[in-house]
Amino acid sequence: MIFSKKFKKIKSIKHCFFTRKNGYSSGVYKSLNCGIGSKDIKKNVLKNLNFVAKKMGVKSNRLILMNQTHSNKVIFLRRKNLKKNRCDALITREKKLAIGVLTADCVPILIFDKKNKLISCIHSGWKGAFSGIIENTIKKIKELTKGGEISACIGPCIGTKNYEVDKLFYRKFLRKKRSNRIFFVKKNSTKYFFDIRNYVKSKLLKLGVNDIDQIKMDTFQKKDQFFSYRRSKKMGEEDYGRCISVISLL
Repeated sequence: MIFSKKFKKIKSIKHCFFTRKNGYSSGVYKSLNCGIGSKDIKKNVLKNLNFVAKKMGVKSNRLILMNQTHSNKVIFLRRKNLKKNRCDALITREKKLAIGVLTADCVPILIFDKKNKLISCIHSGWKGAFSGIIENTIKKIKELTKGGEISACIGPCIGTKNYEVDKLFYRKFLRKKRSNRIFFVKKNSTKYFFDIRNYVKSKLLKLGVNDIDQIKMDTFQKKDQFFSYRRSKKMGEEDYGRCISVISLL
């Protein structure tokens, strides 16, 4: 269990970036696999999610996840729409409700608006970040509130040295904005390394979110602590587990 030092000091919220430890799954899913969409034994995944809910101090049916599709869709959760969650970002004012994001290299972002008592979680892979999931989330928060004090924490994700991409990927980002070149390190004539963490951070800063904490841990590198899509593919594994990052209003 990993915490933001800044968020830990805020008494009105509870949060955690859970590692892969202390769960019930086995094999490639060992042990706290929270990916309900994985090929893991569903009973074990549900046990893992119950463990997370208990740690967050909520009932299991009050731990709300997303059907993540690498989109730019945001949903504002109310009591009446707790199950309508096909999106990649959630926002809520509901108390005693924990909202979570599942990742295995992508960037989990937890957000808290201190003034308006509002929380959000964002699943930001490159596709979502590229197509505007961060912009849409912050814009929605600002539509729902007035004069907010937004803080964010960027969680564990794949590190630059392990995020190798091809020239087509690199050119896609440059076509959108030439200045995106600063998020790439050239490996050779056909390959680059992508710095998704700072790409995400730059978007938050441009949106006026200046209070940003980070958990600078590489999910690919730290096999004992995190699941990693890219590492699993490299090792020839059929599937992979997902870690969960959660936030709730007390």
